[in-house]
Amino acid sequence: MAITAQMVKELREKTGAGMMDCKKALTQTEGDMEKAIDFLREKGIAKAAKKADRIAAEGLTQIEVQGNEAVIIEVNSETDFVAKNEGFQNLTKEISAHLLAAKPANLEEALESKMENGETLQGHINNAIAKIGEKLSLRRFALKTKGDNDAFGAYLHMGGRIGVLTVLEGTTDEAVAKDVAMHIAAINPKYISRDAVSEEEVAREREVLTQQALNEGKPEKIVAKMVEGRLGKYFEEICLLDQAFVKDSDQKVGKFVSSKGATVADFTRYEVGEGMEKREENFAEEVMNQVKK
Repeated sequence: MAITAQMVKELREKTGAGMMDCKKALTQTEGDMEKAIDFLREKGIAKAAKKADRIAAEGLTQIEVQGNEAVIIEVNSETDFVAKNEGFQNLTKEISAHLLAAKPANLEEALESKMENGETLQGHINNAIAKIGEKLSLRRFALKTKGDNDAFGAYLHMGGRIGVLTVLEGTTDEAVAKDVAMHIAAINPKYISRDAVSEEEVAREREVLTQQALNEGKPEKIVAKMVEGRLGKYFEEICLLDQAFVKDSDQKVGKFVSSKGATVADFTRYEVGEGMEKREENFAEEVMNQVKK
C-alpha cells in the first residue's frame, strides 16, 4: 500500500525514530503501524524512543578541523559517566566528521542526513543509544570556514565540557587563535565588539543604570556621566575585544589580537548543558543506576 506522510508522522510521534527510518519500517510492514513499531524495536530504534522523555544535560563538545573548514558540536548524554565512555567519545568524533562532510543547513537536516553506510545520523545515534543505554542527542552544531591567510582556534576545556572555535583573519598563527579561544572559554563574552550589541540592548542597559544611579541618590546633573562610565564597564563584561586578556591582564584582547596583525572574525562557545534542565540526582543514586544497567 502507499505510505503517506501522515503515516510516517504518526509512527515518528509514537517511536521517536527518524523520518527515513519510519518510512522504511512502514514500507517493510506494508503500512501496518503495530508491525512497524515492532520492526523499529527489533532494530533498537524504538528502544531509543523510550528514553526520549529523560533529561540529557551532560555530554561533550567536540571540534573537527579540516583545512579551511571546521565544525563545533555539542552531544548530550544523561550522565557524566557516559560522557567519559570511550564509545560516547568516539560517537562525538564520528558525528563531527560527518557534519563537516555533509554540511547540513540545520539540526533537522543534519539528523536526516545519510552517513557512509546509508543510515541516517539519527539512526546512527539511536544505535549508540541501544548500546550505551542512555538517552543521547545531538543538541547543536556550527560550521565555520576561513581563508588561506586566516586561522582557526580550537580549544576544549575540561575534556570537552566547554568548547570554543574562533576564526581570526589576518594571521595563520593557530596559537594566537587558540589563545583567544581559551580566553573566551574562561570569560564567556556575548559579542566580539561593541558594534555587535543592538541599540535596544544598549538603551535597556542605559535605562537600568540610570535608575540605579537615581535610586542611589546621585544628583541628576551627574547621573548621565556616571551612566556612561558604568556602560563602559558593561561593555567590558560582554564584549570580547574590550575584556582584559586572561593571559595578560595589562592589555585588552583587542590590543593583543591587533598586535598580531589580526582581527577576530567569529567565535562560537558551547558549554555542555547550558540553559538545559539538570537532573536532580545525587552521586550515590547515579552509581546505583549504573550498577543496575
